[in-house]
Amino acid sequence: MALDANQVREIAHLARLAIDERDIPDYAENLSEILAFVEQLGSVDTEGVEPMAHPLDMAQRLRPDKVTHIDERERFQALAPAAEAGLYLVPRVIEQ
Repeated sequence: MALDANQVREIAHLARLAIDERDIPDYAENLSEILAFVEQLGSVDTEGVEPMAHPLDMAQRLRPDKVTHIDERERFQALAPAAEAGLYLVPRVIEQ
């Protein structure tokens, strides 16, 4: 699938990226190559292949479930400008 300049501009807009007009042909070529590779991957026969979460057949090491930090909420909230019932109070930022 080959992308044109307008499609690259639209992708950049959706991704909130600023792209120099001179770079658009390079982006179009690179993105088109990526999409062609994805299409190529989609054509591979995966019948009978079990999906994996990880390429190595390993068991995940688990750490013990124990508390490693002490609760310092009271100390931190004492430093806050405003706190109430365990919550930090902040100024309203949205006007109605």
